[in-house]
Amino acid sequence: MTDFSTRYHTVAIDGLDVFYREAGDPANPTLLLLHGFPSSSHMFRDLIDALSDSYHLVAPDHIGFGRSSMPSVNQFTYSFDRLTEVTEALIESLGLDRFAVYIHDYGAPIGLRIASAKPERITGLITQSGNAYVEGFTPFWDILFAHAQDRAANEDGVREKFTPETTKWQYTHGVPADRLDRIAPETWQLDQLGLDRRGNDAIQLQLFWDYQFNLDGYPRFQEYFRTHQPPLLVVWGRNDEIFGAAGAEAFRRDLPNGEFHLLDAGHFALETHGEEISGYIRDFLPRALNATAN
Repeated sequence: MTDFSTRYHTVAIDGLDVFYREAGDPANPTLLLLHGFPSSSHMFRDLIDALSDSYHLVAPDHIGFGRSSMPSVNQFTYSFDRLTEVTEALIESLGLDRFAVYIHDYGAPIGLRIASAKPERITGLITQSGNAYVEGFTPFWDILFAHAQDRAANEDGVREKFTPETTKWQYTHGVPADRLDRIAPETWQLDQLGLDRRGNDAIQLQLFWDYQFNLDGYPRFQEYFRTHQPPLLVVWGRNDEIFGAAGAEAFRRDLPNGEFHLLDAGHFALETHGEEISGYIRDFLPRALNATAN
């Protein structure tokens, strides 16, 4: 009997250890799972288990997150361009020729760089609060964009995003009362342990500052959508106050044939609506693979 269990690997890329979770048969269609702030591939643990009988799943930890290397800001250029380069190198090392991409939060600017650079590889896009339009930004970002303009004056405000209270809020805000008990406490506790490592605050400050340059890529991403019409599945928490529901709806402009599901959830919708999301993916991916077969 084939073993679909999750395997845990670390591969050396550019002198760095890149940790990733892998499950399913590599002969099956691949789904690349790209996490956001302040999480890691841990956020996909249940989704991986739910889909591993039919799909090959790969979920890396970005550099500075999870169990991947965490060089200092003096040892590594913490930018979304550089994180993309590392992810591309992982894709090459694993021999992933064609794959769908699941993007969440920070995973969006990384995944959309990858998709728009070589559209022929992409069998589908799944976005869970993975933003590509200015409409998606909420007041959560005000201090972050102020920090982009004046780092020294706004650093203290940005550091509020690293506190245990904010980390828990990201998981619980916008979640209906009857679903709060689905959120495992270790989710935000594990994320907070990552944020609390010595030197990680400097890494996160640098990435928040660099985020401004992702907006320069939005026209390119949107042109990719219009030109190549990749199959799109949106599974987005309508109550998300980090990337708002308007960001989900904005995809309709360039991908009117996409499939849209606004869930009664917050930013980490997989924690509370994992069964629904995995069901949507099971329905979506066979059609996406058929649409991109040629």
